This record gives sequence, C-alpha cells and structure tokens, in this order.
Amino acid sequence: MLSTQRHKIRRLRAAASTFADDVREGLLAVPRRLPAKYLYDALGSLLFDAITALPEYYLTRAEREILERESDAVIAAAGTPDEVVELGGGSGAKTQVLIEAALRAAPAVLLHAVDIAGDALEAAAQRMVERYPGLAVVGYAGDYEAGLEALRLDGQSALMLFLGSNIGNLDPHDAHALMSQMRAALRPGDSLLLGTDLRKDPAVLEAAYDDALGVTAAFERNILVRINRELGGTFDVARFRHVASYDVESGCVSSHLVCLRSQEVRIEALDLTLRIQAGETIHTESSYKYGEAEIDGMAAAGGFVRVASWYDAAHSFALTLMRAK
Repeated sequence: MLSTQRHKIRRLRAAASTFADDVREGLLAVPRRLPAKYLYDALGSLLFDAITALPEYYLTRAEREILERESDAVIAAAGTPDEVVELGGGSGAKTQVLIEAALRAAPAVLLHAVDIAGDALEAAAQRMVERYPGLAVVGYAGDYEAGLEALRLDGQSALMLFLGSNIGNLDPHDAHALMSQMRAALRPGDSLLLGTDLRKDPAVLEAAYDDALGVTAAFERNILVRINRELGGTFDVARFRHVASYDVESGCVSSHLVCLRSQEVRIEALDLTLRIQAGETIHTESSYKYGEAEIDGMAAAGGFVRVASWYDAAHSFALTLMRAK
C-alpha cells in the first residue's frame, strides 16, 4: 500500500505508433479507417459521458444495475481482493461501486487504474482517494498494453475489471490477444470481471449507436475535428454523416462516417492530400455483442475459467467473473 502518498500517476512509454502514424495508415487504407481509441480526447470523453445518459444507450444503466445489486457478491466470489485493477475506467463512476464493496470486506484496497486519458485519470484518482480513506490509487497513463506490462501485483489477491463491454471494441482476434495479456498480468487464482453486451434485437442495437439527438454522431465526427486541430487537417466535418449498422452473423455493430459530398482534404502534419468521394466511408468503431458460448470461448482462449455471471433485469448485459488458471 502507498505510505506517504495515497495516489500517484505513472506516465507510461509512448505507444509504438503515434496518432499521426495511425491516421496516415488508416486514411490510406482501403476502405478507410480510424482507430476507435482516438475518439477519446478531452472533448470525446465528455461526449461519451453524455452518450451514457441517453435513453437509447442502455449499456451503462444495465451494467450499473448489476453492480449496485451484486457488488458484494462479486467481491466475495473474487476472494475478497485487496488489489483492484481497472482498464479504461474513465471517470471511475462504475469503479466506485466495487471499491465500496471491497472496502466493506477489507480495511485497505489498492486500485491500479489504466487509462489512455492521463488528465482524466489524475482527476479521478484524486476524487477517489479523497472520498475513500482506505483506498490508495496508482494510475497508469497509457494504453492497455503498456499498462498491463507496467502492472506489478503484490497483495493477497487481485480483481481486474474490464467493464462497459469495452472488449467488444476489439475484433475477435484482438479480443483473444487482450484476454491473454490480462491473464499474463495476473497470478493463478486472481480474478477478472468482464462486462459484455449480449446479442439482441438489431433495432435496439442500432438505436444505441445512432441516437435521435445526434450525440453519438458528434462523438464520432469529433475524431475529424481532432485531426483538423492536432494535425492541421481541413476536413469539412459537417459533410460527414454517422451511420451505425448491425450484422447479425458476426454480432457486430459497425460505425462509419459517410462523406456526403466529395472533398479534398489536406493534412499538413502528414504532408498528405486526400480526395474523398461522395458516399465513401471511414470506419471508426466496431462493437461486438456476445452469446454465452462466445463468452466461454474468450475465457478459455485467455487462460480463464468462468466462475459466475450476473445479468440485468432485461437480460441485455452480463458481468462475468473469471478465475485465472
């Protein structure tokens, strides 16, 4: 446990590829794409927080329903952990429910929080230690890979959290790879709590990712705003429309930006000029949905075994506790 300072932030190594590198590669690809992790700059994070309050976006409410009802059961099933690890916790709002349950079961808990948004991570860590005297926080400002590599566990037992169905933003190959990386950071007997959105009516899914108010559209288009601001781009952002569609076979909601009118785009930092035609798309995000067998498959591929699952009242979302083999 931290002795003289109850929270600190570690700024991790830069990713092997930079924002500029990934933008160049993605915009020159066929079809064009942009990595979803770059949606979450300061403005993007605020927009996503707004998305979670929308009536169409049930995921956050469903997951919170489970956490508020079952947090003590989760902590007990995980063996009363004295270390909690969260990947991509953002504001920490959902983490608090489990931290409170952990502190009811143990006098002191150490939270390891990994998030790519360093400033938001620092603010969340400060709020958490001020609120919970028995809590200490180590923040890792970086991507999941860097955070997992830097993580060192030395408590009696650990519970890793990967909530919000963030695993669904990865294609199956990358999801299995991340499950293996999470397992490598844990010890045998440690636990992982995985949030997964379940397969359901396509109309419900498409509405969740393309709300009537247009907040999700603003969130997706903000990546073009970011390119304009940080890389000297000239995207006419208003001439792109956000579209979300669900493929039943793969279980994936795909989000794209569709160019409404042909435009020439200059990106000064890349010394790159693009001609984007009307109707051309830029893929921004994938959101995979799961059945029970797929959840078990991810567990097995990563070196975990399922211990228990909890569901919201509508059975639209699952929290699954897995034990590291």
